[in-house]
Amino acid sequence: MPSFHLAELKEIGTRILEAAGVSADDADVIATELADANLVGHDSHGIIRLMQYVQYIDQGHIKPGSPFEVVKEVPSFAIVDGHFHFGQVTATKALNLGLEKARETGTATVVIRNCNHIGRLGSYSQKAAQQGFGAMMFVNAPGPGGVAPYGGIDRRLGTNPISMAAPRGDEPLVLDMTSSATAEGKVRVALQKGEQVSEGWIIDHAGNPSTNPADLYADENGDNEGAILPLGGNLGFKGYGLSVMIDFFAGMLSGSGVCRTDVPRGANGVWLYLADLSQFVEQGEYDALIEKYAGYMKSSRRVPGTDEILLPGEIELRRRKQREADGVDVADETWRQLNELAEGLGTSLAEIKQA
Repeated sequence: MPSFHLAELKEIGTRILEAAGVSADDADVIATELADANLVGHDSHGIIRLMQYVQYIDQGHIKPGSPFEVVKEVPSFAIVDGHFHFGQVTATKALNLGLEKARETGTATVVIRNCNHIGRLGSYSQKAAQQGFGAMMFVNAPGPGGVAPYGGIDRRLGTNPISMAAPRGDEPLVLDMTSSATAEGKVRVALQKGEQVSEGWIIDHAGNPSTNPADLYADENGDNEGAILPLGGNLGFKGYGLSVMIDFFAGMLSGSGVCRTDVPRGANGVWLYLADLSQFVEQGEYDALIEKYAGYMKSSRRVPGTDEILLPGEIELRRRKQREADGVDVADETWRQLNELAEGLGTSLAEIKQA
């Protein structure tokens, strides 16, 4: 399978997006987020999404160039309407607005309605942590989503991801996870690679456990789609409960809503909370405490077969360094689809150098 470095991944994204009518500035933001997701190992949120994004433009779900509207604003919070622009563009502007407010008030909350897929949540919380802020971020999907409630079969929830980040020098602690057993994109990656998914990720249309990624998706008639399960396996009620509360914070507070089946795909709600640590604790005291905490976690006796205890975000940091050096492998089917997409848009990826 082909392999690409960061610059080539970004070039693939900008070339396709600009050919699809996205402005150069916006294409740069989106392509950077997609390439960065590939770099840290979240291929489900990387350039594989380009096919979906162009399809959503064609279907009117994504509306490039739509305004970033601040619907309501007070010193400590803001409500933003993304008007179905690309989520990465809207979320980046919302993050910058929230950081500005938190510097003034100590903490700030920004909620977004009508926000398309924003990519990897950990990217935004990590950026905040690198600037000295604690960050929490939730995203909900107001339509049927792809996740069944605990004990149910039908799609009722989004994958409703959550990210939290805490500053720690240049390598902050970053939790980035779905409240479902997996992200939909990971099932899509497995499908394109011709691989099975892990047990406990999905059920078919009749509610039977399945490891065949195709069972998640509707057939050629648009019927018989399966569902993703809540996070937790036999304790899936915990992931389900978390997802329900994310619907409240990200869906109800933002105005994107919940239980809506009449909304365009990508009408997500986002809840972002930021805390300026410099206004809570002295920097030297904080730095000493978090290093002590990290050492305390890692000093635990390890179960047999475990070489090391890792902190949230360490896997991504290490994968970034490895992929920066070795490049990012792209599934043959994904690369075929990207080339086909580019040609259909009147451009070409043929001369982009591979790693």
